Amino acid sequence: MTATASAPPPSLNGIVPTVTKQCWSFMIGSALFAIGSAPGLSTLLGTNGSNASFFFGAIFFTIGGFIQLFLSGEMAVPVDFPPGRMVRAEWLTASSQSLGTILFNVSTTSALYTTARRAEEKLVWNPDAAGSVAFLISGAFAFVAYAHVAKAVDPTKISWWSVVLNFIGCVAFGFSAVGAFIEPNGSVFNNSWANWGTFIGALCFLFASLVVLPFWTRDRSH
Repeated sequence: MTATASAPPPSLNGIVPTVTKQCWSFMIGSALFAIGSAPGLSTLLGTNGSNASFFFGAIFFTIGGFIQLFLSGEMAVPVDFPPGRMVRAEWLTASSQSLGTILFNVSTTSALYTTARRAEEKLVWNPDAAGSVAFLISGAFAFVAYAHVAKAVDPTKISWWSVVLNFIGCVAFGFSAVGAFIEPNGSVFNNSWANWGTFIGALCFLFASLVVLPFWTRDRSH
């Protein structure tokens, strides 16, 4: 089958999932998270401004997560040992990250209107912490997936650095979730951890997608 025959109709090009759309979705979402948590800028925006930035950023994260899951391929493949099929690390990476983005949607949406301490804990912090755990799992599976197609440690490849930056971002988001823990008196456990973890993690996610953007290879078909 030729490339022309398999290409989607021009009218559908805008909605066909591609690596480029995945990268841009994560980059825009990361930029919005970085803006909402940037030192100084977050103070200027205020709580409402930062929460709005996180809300829209989570939407772009979710779009990128769904595209990644769609492009990750089939869930399992046949193997020569029991039980005969094995779930692919690429699919586990994409599915756990996609789940994390959905949980961030719940958290950032709830943050727009929730004010009571108990409600913030249930609707904001709990899904945020769960999303951060899902991202950490995704980051770990990404190393496994990469090791299946290349060296486990390969600093000469930009794609390996993308995996590393993504994992660092996941760890930073984890620190952010710990810092954002709501104590019984209603205060945040460590506001610096919460803000800096979000900011550093967002920058890591942005560059993790930027460095593998197909633009750099002029591959406009992805």
